[in-house]
Amino acid sequence: MTNKIDINKSVPHERWGEFFDQFSDGNRGRNISIEVINSELGHAELIKNAPLMAMVYDRPGKGDDLVIEVGKDVVTYAHTIDSPTEILTGQDSNGVMMAVRISDAAGTQTLIQLQAS
Repeated sequence: MTNKIDINKSVPHERWGEFFDQFSDGNRGRNISIEVINSELGHAELIKNAPLMAMVYDRPGKGDDLVIEVGKDVVTYAHTIDSPTEILTGQDSNGVMMAVRISDAAGTQTLIQLQAS
């Protein structure tokens, strides 16, 4: 039996701020990996098995970016996505959030995978 997650549920733009607040609260401390997929660079794994601290979204006019912060008590790594254009989520068969894929204006996709808790 495969554990494939379909990342196909879109988060409406007007809910991004609320979504990331709830996501941060619900998944803080959960280990994540961050991978960047880009047509020129291919795949690059940025971080693996690091505890999520928060995902902070600043709407257009306020910064128009999303910062993924990892670390236990202090931020040990932060990844910024400029001008995100689409947020897709993937859940397992029990409805547990397992992945988030963010596309940006430059055509890069950032894949955040959550370890099973």
